[in-house]
Amino acid sequence: MSLAELPKVRGKLTPNAPLAPLVWFKSGGMAEWLFEPADLADLQQFLGELDPVVPVMALGLGSNLIVRDGGVPGVVVRLGKAFAKVAKSAELTLDCGAGASGILVSSTARDAGIAGLEFLRSIPGTVGGFVRMNGGAYGGEVKDILVDCDVVLRDGSLQTLPVTDLHYTYRHSDLPDGAIVVAARFKGRPGEPAAIQAEMDRIAASREASQPLRSKTGGSTFKNPQGHKAWQLVDEAGCRGLTLGGAQVSEKHTNFLLNTGNATSTEIEALGEEVRRRVRDKSGVELEWEIQRVGTRVKAPDEEGVGNK
Repeated sequence: MSLAELPKVRGKLTPNAPLAPLVWFKSGGMAEWLFEPADLADLQQFLGELDPVVPVMALGLGSNLIVRDGGVPGVVVRLGKAFAKVAKSAELTLDCGAGASGILVSSTARDAGIAGLEFLRSIPGTVGGFVRMNGGAYGGEVKDILVDCDVVLRDGSLQTLPVTDLHYTYRHSDLPDGAIVVAARFKGRPGEPAAIQAEMDRIAASREASQPLRSKTGGSTFKNPQGHKAWQLVDEAGCRGLTLGGAQVSEKHTNFLLNTGNATSTEIEALGEEVRRRVRDKSGVELEWEIQRVGTRVKAPDEEGVGNK
């Protein structure tokens, strides 16, 4: 697909764009095309004029993502500064661009005296990802605070969807296929800025103590099965510190996979599948991936390379 075949844009279109620098694991292949729209109108026009058969994927901070080594076909859309604004829009409500980080949203809520959004401080991603995945931590979930969200559909049309239309369940929404979240409204409750900051500090300290935040990781790897904690099942299956190539199960928190140096995405994903197999054999529980895996697979490494450090 050549540049001449793509719609004209005011933003930036990059062919064969490396995605590894844009994701937390720092691994994976290239996007056939990376599109960074100048603004909402640029995104709408591009999608409206783009051949409907071309696949489109949205990329946030890349924290909950394995980009496979074969790369991502079609167009990867990355929302930049034009989509990263957060402002108070109504009583106890924030209007948030989809590219805004959880830290920016929770800090803006604190300054406005809006409590209930502190948990977003602990989710390493953007509003678009939170909304799509019903992001949650420390007792809060997006379904508890979302009023509605704006999405651009694959045909370029803009829709506002109330929270009830998303049919949220644990780490899942019914967003339409190909829809790109561009904005969301979150509503909290009255609070004192000092108390909100104290809760944010508590959450930050808890994360620092329990999670490998200074490593190349993707956040929580597996969903917590009903009645179980994923990390505990992984630990009981003997997977703490398990390695495959440059990939490792974190010794600090066993529901985190790490790139210890130059791991490939294939190694990281294969290690995750080996963990799933061992947990299934040990406990009978089928772990589900929480991390999204996208792009073209390449041949998995030989499992004989799996071992414990």
